[in-house]
Amino acid sequence: MNFPAKKILPRYIVIFFLFTVAGVAIIARAAYLIFGDKEYWMAVSARFKKENQEVPATRGNILAAGGEVLATSLPEYKIFMDFMTWEKDPKRKARAQFVRDSLLEDKMDSICNGMHAIFPDIDPAKLRAHLLKGRKIKSHHWPIYHKRITYLQYKQVKALPLFKMSANSGGFHCDEIKLRKNPYGELARRTVGLFTYKGEDEVLTGLELAFDSVLRGKPGSAHRQKVLSRYLTIVDQPAEDGLDIQTTIDVNFQDICEKALNDKLVEINANQGLCILMEVQTGDVKAITSMRRVGDGVYKEMDVDAVKNLLEPGSVFKPVSFLVAMNDGHIDMDDWVDTGCGIRPMYGRNMKDHNHRSGGYGVLTVPQILQKSSNIGVSVLIDKFYHNQPEKFVDGVYSTGIAEDLHLPIPGYAKPRIRRPLPDGSNWSKTALPWMSIGYETQIPPISTLNFYNGIANNGKMLQPRFVKAILKNGEVVKEFPVKVIREQMASPEAIKKMQICLEQVVSIGLGKKAGSKQFHSSGKTGTAQIWTKSGFSTEYLISFAGYFPSENPKYSCIVCIRKTAPASGGGMCGPVFRRVSETVMAQQRNNTYDKARDTVHVLTPKVAAGDLHRAKALADDLKVGVSSNLPESGSAWGSCESGSGVVALNAETPAAAGRMPDLSGYGLRDAVFRMEKMGVRVTANGSGRVKKQSIAPGTAVERGASVSLTLANDEAAPQVEKPEPKPEPKGEGTQPEASATLPETPQKPEPKKQQ
Repeated sequence: MNFPAKKILPRYIVIFFLFTVAGVAIIARAAYLIFGDKEYWMAVSARFKKENQEVPATRGNILAAGGEVLATSLPEYKIFMDFMTWEKDPKRKARAQFVRDSLLEDKMDSICNGMHAIFPDIDPAKLRAHLLKGRKIKSHHWPIYHKRITYLQYKQVKALPLFKMSANSGGFHCDEIKLRKNPYGELARRTVGLFTYKGEDEVLTGLELAFDSVLRGKPGSAHRQKVLSRYLTIVDQPAEDGLDIQTTIDVNFQDICEKALNDKLVEINANQGLCILMEVQTGDVKAITSMRRVGDGVYKEMDVDAVKNLLEPGSVFKPVSFLVAMNDGHIDMDDWVDTGCGIRPMYGRNMKDHNHRSGGYGVLTVPQILQKSSNIGVSVLIDKFYHNQPEKFVDGVYSTGIAEDLHLPIPGYAKPRIRRPLPDGSNWSKTALPWMSIGYETQIPPISTLNFYNGIANNGKMLQPRFVKAILKNGEVVKEFPVKVIREQMASPEAIKKMQICLEQVVSIGLGKKAGSKQFHSSGKTGTAQIWTKSGFSTEYLISFAGYFPSENPKYSCIVCIRKTAPASGGGMCGPVFRRVSETVMAQQRNNTYDKARDTVHVLTPKVAAGDLHRAKALADDLKVGVSSNLPESGSAWGSCESGSGVVALNAETPAAAGRMPDLSGYGLRDAVFRMEKMGVRVTANGSGRVKKQSIAPGTAVERGASVSLTLANDEAAPQVEKPEPKPEPKGEGTQPEASATLPETPQKPEPKKQQ
């Protein structure tokens, strides 16, 4: 069979030509997509097909001791409008754009008025013009509102016409931003820590920084995939949300300390101040605040100065010196020092008491030295026993634990600086020991000073200050931070007991009277130190009061420090802050369970009115009062009640015949009215107390609708007390207010040191 080449070959040529044209068209289309439509398809890819997309983890919360949220992550939204469709086909694009423009025009008034209802600062007319401007320039990402909105506001906006549609259909979309929020505002803000978002989240300070790895969590991964003509985000690796941390901060106590300190700083026009409240038995920091003046009469917490500041503590260090000497057996409560006229030369320098201009204190015992805060008394005794071996005194100071590194979870916390004498004595002068004993020559942060006093209140057991109690996950404890002991015994029990007595007397009869309360006893020590600068002593003072309360069974310790210019007094200015904090804290410790207040020894039998005996018995049972009765188990029981010998006798009366007036003598008005109205008898009453007379005699037949008049009176008339006539005040004389016997504590200004 011959091949019909003339017929078949032209057909193959035509087919080859068609395939060639189709191939060229495909290549041309691909080239156009790659080069001509590159930006469009890149945008589509970025919008719908994202590989290895990070799923952010939710940062954990920081909680107060009672579970209140101090810091949390909440979403905020920036809302936008896409006015243009993303369809590429001209016909479908024109149709979709017409639908979108029609919806926008039809719903414009509802959108503008709805936005005004949610955000009153929005002018509907201006918003309309703003949206039309975005449509005119064909924006795909036009901001609707210039501020970020909360989640609740976003839900309200999303319910508006057109906005409730999907982003592809209506064009409304948003950017979600997670922000760190502090529900209690500035309360303990620097301790909790600052948190900012600048491109990437950045932790700046406080517990946020110390526990960042715990709070942050681990991000997950996801990708976008088209499923049934819809693009969905498919999570490949879910994010692990951060854990929560529970602090020891008490929100109420923090508020108390901040208000008390701020009010005093404003009153005395101080430069800065701080206050720390600690629980004695656990070392838990219940409140901590550090305020600086940032404007005229405005104070804010700028840094955690309570744990970062290194300043000479002044007279609050004197109990440390005496505790060392007591523990070594060098001084006792009956030892004394003649402070003379308040000035004593010591190795070429003058040691001065704060009252040297008034003639000094003369002879003082050891407790009186602390009561009066005598610089001479402390320095003379310490120099007497440790002058030739200052290293022994410094070793004793270290043994109390006041110089310990507390390992606080606050980044940047300071460690105490108490220098030791070198073997060759090159860093030590003869005046170093006397001045160190009264709080100079050392630098101690306030948290370490308070920790010393907390140890004294805890009978010599020094604890590490605790800021965080536990790490939580979904409310369950993952890791607990137990109470940590630094020193089982800071000094001998005898020395601790003597120091407790001395500190209580400082407040009860010494310079710390203004820190005391009439409701309970407090203990502590005042302090005033002149601040040292590079050029010498400045005109500013660090005044303080450190102590604990109540003295008999200490629950809390507290330190208050204020930095200000003269005049300055630790007892007169910091003491009132301590008193206000202690009284308010103790007031919140009241027990509202009144069962414990019941007098079980002297039980008074109450007087019970006649009437409904079942109710009288139920009330007596609630009050745990003895009852003797022969009441029927069911039905009503009326009668009289007699009180005597600790028991209430309930005597039920014989039921009266139907329609007969009962004897209402001794009834209370409520029971009398109830019984009469049950019989259909109307009641009018005069007086108050119990029924003494009734207009219808007992046993008289009465019909429904009748009226009875009752006269009530108390069993005993209230005694009339005559007020004595006021005595006339003598003419020409006036009462003078009692003068205070407490002298204000003023710091001494040490003379410049001689070059050794």
